[in-house]
Amino acid sequence: MKGIILAGGLGSRLFPLTKITNKHLLPVFDRPMIYYPMQQLVDSGIREIMLVTGGTFAGHFLNLLENGNEFGMKHLHYAFQKGEGGIADALKLAEDFVEDQRCVVILGDNIFQNSIAPAVERYRQQKDGARILIKEVPDPERFGVAELRDGRVAGIEEKPAAPKSNFAVTGVYMYDSHVWEIVKTLKPSKRNELEITDVNNAYIARGNLCYDVVEGWWTDAGTFESLQRANQLVSEGMRRDDD
Repeated sequence: MKGIILAGGLGSRLFPLTKITNKHLLPVFDRPMIYYPMQQLVDSGIREIMLVTGGTFAGHFLNLLENGNEFGMKHLHYAFQKGEGGIADALKLAEDFVEDQRCVVILGDNIFQNSIAPAVERYRQQKDGARILIKEVPDPERFGVAELRDGRVAGIEEKPAAPKSNFAVTGVYMYDSHVWEIVKTLKPSKRNELEITDVNNAYIARGNLCYDVVEGWWTDAGTFESLQRANQLVSEGMRRDDD
C-alpha cells in the first residue's frame, strides 16, 4: 500500500502568510503542518509516499523534507500540480506511482488527535473498494457531508446549504486501483475543479465504500480560525502528555 499527501493550492484563505511559503509549511505548534499527515502515514506502516504540491514555493518541501529520512524513509517521491484543478486532479498525478496497488490519500492540512492506523489496517483487510473517515462536527456545511443510512454511506454532498447529517468527510481517502478509472470520467464542478466527493460517490454507486468514525478530535488548518484551533488542540494535547 502506498501513501499520497496532497499539499497543493495557493492557500489564499491564509494570505498574507502564504505570500512567502506554502500553506502546508506553516507551523502548527512545534512543527510544520506537513509533518502531521506524513507521520500518520508512517505510523500506519506506509513507507512509499508521494507528496503532490505546486505553486511558487514547491521547492520549499524538498528543502524541509529532503528524502524523508527523518521519518524513516529511504526516498520520498514528489509530483508537481500545475494550477488549481482540485483534489481529484492532484490525485491523478500519482497514478504511475501507485500503479495497481492500493493507496491512502491524506490532505496536507488535516490533523488528527489519534492515529489513523487502525482504519488503514481495516482497509487492508477490506476486499476491495474505498474507505473514508468521517467525523461529527458543528459546522458540516464547510465540508463534504455524508448521509448515513442503514449503516452505510448513502451519498456525499459537497458543502451543502442544508446538510443531511452532521458527519463531515475528513481528508483521508483509501482507494483501490479502480480509482484511476473513476478519475478519468470526472467532469469539472461549478468551481471548475475535479471533486474528490465525485470520486467517493462513484464508489458508493458501486456499493463498495466503507467508513470509520474518527475518535478524538480532527481539524483542518486551511483558514485562520482552523489554523488557530489546530495549534490550540495540538498544544493542549502535548501538555496533557507531559503531565
